[in-house]
Amino acid sequence: MWTKAGWAAVLVTGLLMIGADARPALAQGAAAAAEPRRGPETGLPLPRYVSLKTSEGRARRGPGQTHRIDWLFTHRNMPLRVTAEFENWRRIEDMEGQGGWMHHSLLSGVRTVLIVDEVVTMHTQPQSNAPEVAHLQVGVVARVLRCEPDWCRLGVNGHRGWVERAALWGIEPHEFLD
Repeated sequence: MWTKAGWAAVLVTGLLMIGADARPALAQGAAAAAEPRRGPETGLPLPRYVSLKTSEGRARRGPGQTHRIDWLFTHRNMPLRVTAEFENWRRIEDMEGQGGWMHHSLLSGVRTVLIVDEVVTMHTQPQSNAPEVAHLQVGVVARVLRCEPDWCRLGVNGHRGWVERAALWGIEPHEFLD
């Protein structure tokens, strides 16, 4: 396995051997590194968030039915993070980094989030001084309706409202949903 220092030494050595002609290629490489990684099976970004489609999902040690089950997820709509793809299998993890390989048929593209603060206030508008709709406790799973830079509009148990993004797990900081 290469370390950062090892790669830097190879890069410097390559530049010294090639000379100034390597600069345009180096710039192209930096631009490619800024693009999100894509899954080989779906072409979708990695990592990305999905939700558990069923009330029970087995996370296995490897991508296949013959691999040992490491985790059993039992909360329908729970947000999960996809970190890899192999054929019909997705490597997933929960908020704590626990998980494994799960068959894609158990996962949904419906976006949900997990409340991570003890008690979160849901507001009518994306403002902390807006009227309150509900109070959500840690561990509540809510459907994402929309996300802006600092707030997300959520739906949970018939209530809809805005919650501060910092209180949620299941959405990337740079991600905006409409």
